[in-house]
Amino acid sequence: MKSRLLASIAVCATVILGATGCSMISPQGTTIPYSPSDGINIADTTGAPLQVRNALIVATDDGTIGNLIAAVVNTTAEDQTLTVEVDAASGKITQTVRVAAHSVSSLGQNVDPLRLDNLGVKPGLTVPVYFQSGDAEGALANLPVLGGDEQYLSGLVPEPAPTPDATPAS
Repeated sequence: MKSRLLASIAVCATVILGATGCSMISPQGTTIPYSPSDGINIADTTGAPLQVRNALIVATDDGTIGNLIAAVVNTTAEDQTLTVEVDAASGKITQTVRVAAHSVSSLGQNVDPLRLDNLGVKPGLTVPVYFQSGDAEGALANLPVLGGDEQYLSGLVPEPAPTPDATPAS
């Protein structure tokens, strides 16, 4: 009788461990950071005062012009400057964004997006972009380049620059 009881306990323990054992050695999925949208979050491994979230580029169909869209978060008590360097086909494009203390600058929403003339990268590809703020080293990320095919992106596609009128004024 005792052997049956011990066997039952051993079988139950084996079933319980077998059913839950995988979760003991597997990483918990909810603790792994990821970018849940079209853009990417720039990893803050350098201690930079600014955080860049959901960064992406919306470009024209031929990829000549793009708008950098992102949310730039400043949690410090001082105004900060973010320097963005895009490794475009035509060379390096450098832009800066000033972000007020304790605020979020949403490029393309409450602040104009960063216009990238002569981008040379068509939608569907990625482009290397370097983000730097404060005294931190900065971070390099491959940003996705998207087109305006989706309705929520259509208003963010950059307009071509107006061509100067060749007719002299009288």
